[in-house]
Amino acid sequence: MYENPRMQPGAPRPLTQSQPNPFEGAFYGAGSGLIRGDLGTYGEKFLGSSSEYVQSNISRYFSDPQYYFQVNDQYVRNKLKVVLFPFLHRCHWTRITEPVGGRLSYRPPIYDINAPDLYIPFMAFGTYVILAGLLLGLQGRFSPDAVQWLFVKGLLGWSLQVMLLKVTLLSLGGVEPPLLDIVAYAGYTFAGLCLAIMGKIILSYMYFVMMPLACLCMGIFLVKTMKRVLSAEVRSYDSSRLHYLLLFIAFAQFPLFSWLGNISLNWLF
Repeated sequence: MYENPRMQPGAPRPLTQSQPNPFEGAFYGAGSGLIRGDLGTYGEKFLGSSSEYVQSNISRYFSDPQYYFQVNDQYVRNKLKVVLFPFLHRCHWTRITEPVGGRLSYRPPIYDINAPDLYIPFMAFGTYVILAGLLLGLQGRFSPDAVQWLFVKGLLGWSLQVMLLKVTLLSLGGVEPPLLDIVAYAGYTFAGLCLAIMGKIILSYMYFVMMPLACLCMGIFLVKTMKRVLSAEVRSYDSSRLHYLLLFIAFAQFPLFSWLGNISLNWLF
């Protein structure tokens, strides 16, 4: 009577139920809770901190490119006066701040004459290439390759100016303003170069008057600007070292302007 009857063809098989494991639900609940809880929280913190770190560094070094193009005609006129004739700028050199999102931010160039912009540097750079090509044409040396060389030469000079300002700021307490600020300050170099080249086109002897004047004005402008950046970013620094470095920036404009202002097809002169 303990024998199981044979299964008849077509007869339904009896359902076999597995014995439930009392520890399975506990381990599954604990494991899923750990993943959803601790690991999930850790992942959110890690990803959140990583994204905040990337965003903070992007805003620190590159800032918002649209900020540098918020200009109008009045700003452009006044800014060119400050860059080309800095000794006539009797107002303060500090930038204007405003509260944005619970922290202080600098106002855009359209509202602050001391704010850097990229509109004037790009326009001045393009004008420099055009005037240099025109000068070569008047001298009978114009060619498409010459324009390409002038473009590369201008970019190289711009990069050298950026490196000069960047190294100077880093040597005085590790100041790291946004990179586009430095690019904008260095790009104002071409505004003075355009005046010098225009003087050479009109009268060749005017170049020898306009070029030293442009170098002097650019040196004054950069000294005033870098001193303001340092006073805003660095609490304490060596004043004697600061004066030497600022003088070095001012005197470095003469060889840089002479090289960029010498419109030729040679690398040096």
